[in-house]
Amino acid sequence: MTRMKKRNLRRKDGVWDPLADSAQARARAAGVEKTPQSLSPSYRLAYADEDFLCREELRPIRLQLELLKTEMILAERGITSTVVMFGGARIPEPGKDAWAAKNETQRENLTAASVYYDEARKFARLCSEHSAQSNFKEFVVVTGGGPGVMEAGNRGAADVGAPSIGLNIVLPHEQAPNPYVTPDLSFNFHYFAIRKMHFLVRAKAVTVFPGGFGTLDELFETMTLMQTGRMALVPLILFGETFWRSIVDFDALAAFGTIAPGDVDLIRFVDTAEEAWDIIARFYGSVDPASLPLASGER
Repeated sequence: MTRMKKRNLRRKDGVWDPLADSAQARARAAGVEKTPQSLSPSYRLAYADEDFLCREELRPIRLQLELLKTEMILAERGITSTVVMFGGARIPEPGKDAWAAKNETQRENLTAASVYYDEARKFARLCSEHSAQSNFKEFVVVTGGGPGVMEAGNRGAADVGAPSIGLNIVLPHEQAPNPYVTPDLSFNFHYFAIRKMHFLVRAKAVTVFPGGFGTLDELFETMTLMQTGRMALVPLILFGETFWRSIVDFDALAAFGTIAPGDVDLIRFVDTAEEAWDIIARFYGSVDPASLPLASGER
């Protein structure tokens, strides 16, 4: 077979080189002489045109970008499994002001709930100490990246020098990542659906602390995915039995017949970090955790 002659893309004067990639093309396009034509929005490279990417018709592309960016970065870091920590943004650190309280009753309740900040921080430390055994590839703490319980989770990992993930989201009110999230594992989302997918796709355990609508949404979605077999069964641990039993009567759902009696067994109640970690350790104690399927069912 005759070998094709390699095409020489260099100009004879040696000035011109072929474009190596889209990043180089973007840089060269930005250096084009400014004229009415080159300044027109239509002239912008499509992938470098933020106005174009934000059009309604481009929603499927934006969804894919949010899926891929986080997935690629976590894969490049070699992070294969996580421990999810859901919980309220309004729960204060012990001794700090209950800033979200709107009345005295809320202030008293939120102040009392600050114990969960401490337990979340302790639990994250326990997870991260175990994660160190895999060079922080397994059982990496992941939170929503915000204040309250989320901050406590990232802070507990930072206490022992471990990385942790923060999955922040753009909200109508001001939202920023807490200072304890590992900077290069701090992500931001527009789409709740993609954010929630990233919470669970690597999960080997899910912990849920007292919280509001967002926490309830995350809890019930996790329960539904496990109940319907759309994700692997993993420890689903609720911190604060008194709180949860006063908020949701799981047994009543079973009694009414709207869920199967066995569905209640998807969850376990604890009050301390040590209890929670003991459940996880016993769940994975008889096998090598690295051999278990991820929540996605893959390994």
